[in-house]
Amino acid sequence: MAQALDIRKLLKSVVAYKASDLHLVAGSEPQIRIDGRLVALNLPVLDGNMIEEMSYSILTEKQKKEFEEESELDFAFPLPNIGRFRANYYKTMNSVACAFRIIPTDIPSLDELNAKKIFKDLIKREKGLILVTGPTGSGKSTTLAAMLNEINMTESKHIITVEDPVEFVHENKKCLFSQRNVGSDTKSFARALKSSLREDPDIILIGEMRDKETIEAALTAAETGHLVFGTLHTNSAPQTINRIIDVFGGDEQPQIRAQLSTSLISVVSQALLPRIGGGRVAAQEILITNPAIANLIREDKVHQLYSQMQLNQQGTGMCTQTQEMTEYVKKRAVSKENAIQYSNRPEELIKAMENM
Repeated sequence: MAQALDIRKLLKSVVAYKASDLHLVAGSEPQIRIDGRLVALNLPVLDGNMIEEMSYSILTEKQKKEFEEESELDFAFPLPNIGRFRANYYKTMNSVACAFRIIPTDIPSLDELNAKKIFKDLIKREKGLILVTGPTGSGKSTTLAAMLNEINMTESKHIITVEDPVEFVHENKKCLFSQRNVGSDTKSFARALKSSLREDPDIILIGEMRDKETIEAALTAAETGHLVFGTLHTNSAPQTINRIIDVFGGDEQPQIRAQLSTSLISVVSQALLPRIGGGRVAAQEILITNPAIANLIREDKVHQLYSQMQLNQQGTGMCTQTQEMTEYVKKRAVSKENAIQYSNRPEELIKAMENM
């Protein structure tokens, strides 16, 4: 049997190459993702035994047992002097496979992310629901971590995060953080959320609003005087609102629309695009609830939200993804081809770029 590689050295190479992910799959050499693209490392092709030996070397006995029973395992772990990683172990064709993502140990500020001014206004709200959405790997966790970091530097609040697993680990600066891993610290998102209302939080972050029970608990928390942050895997602001409403049965939907119309503060939908010259940039679509938006949600006219988002943008802070991407192309930060590829409204974007 070929000798297994050292998993720590492989993870070190992720940091050295400024990559975001490492993939170990039988029948391929180890691959890393740099600026959104997979690159194979110049190393031997892996087999299932090599991956199992490598990957098991960083697991506890409890984690090994869980993986062997469930064939899936999600966890986060630190490697001293290297970094912190989120890992997902899974089976493919009866072999162990792994995906590792690096979690920056330094939490960026909103200024370092070049975030729009509206973000600093959003985090000053006392209660309500703020959603950051986008596909996997679109930087949702980083945006949320930066928002919580800003609060941590400026206000004295109790912040509870419920994640699967905990990614960014926050130091207590002005705020007090209670960070909970689903699986080891709590049985489920919904259970942790219900329990959190008795833990005197000011702010609650929900790693993923996966199911009806979690969404219900999030809306209740937002209505009862808490600022709630959450994520969904949706590609636009209107799609996010539809996804939440569609989780519920027809007879429950009017009530959910009413709750959303009063508790939703903002939806930020983002995509990460390759930047010309290296690196990536975030294109964000921002919906801010105002009386007109709230009315459309309540009256089941979500299809009209997009045109409302295009109005009075100076006063509201709203913007569409098409506008963001058009600006990036104009500034030569992103190529036209990549903008179209990542767009949630490619026809509209092509038309907007016609005279550029």
